[in-house]
Amino acid sequence: MNKAQFVELVQKSGGYKTKVEAETAIKAFTEAITAALVDNKEVSLVGFGSFGVSLQKGKKGKVPGTDKEYTTEDKMVPKFKPGKNLKDSVSTVR
Repeated sequence: MNKAQFVELVQKSGGYKTKVEAETAIKAFTEAITAALVDNKEVSLVGFGSFGVSLQKGKKGKVPGTDKEYTTEDKMVPKFKPGKNLKDSVSTVR
């Protein structure tokens, strides 16, 4: 599903009159989640899931076919843990 299709789905599900209203709601939601994660805060939506951040350790590796080695830095990455209702809903899909 691409963004345009998702906006249409949100418009129908949320009862928005226009696609612009639905897109504004989606944009507000994503910006709010992003702002919370940047502030290192967890956002929990009961039944849906939790958004948070976690530390991803740096690693060392070797480029295949060469003798070059590389290392990556530690960094914070977003994470999502689905809630029970979401898990149950998706588990019925075949």
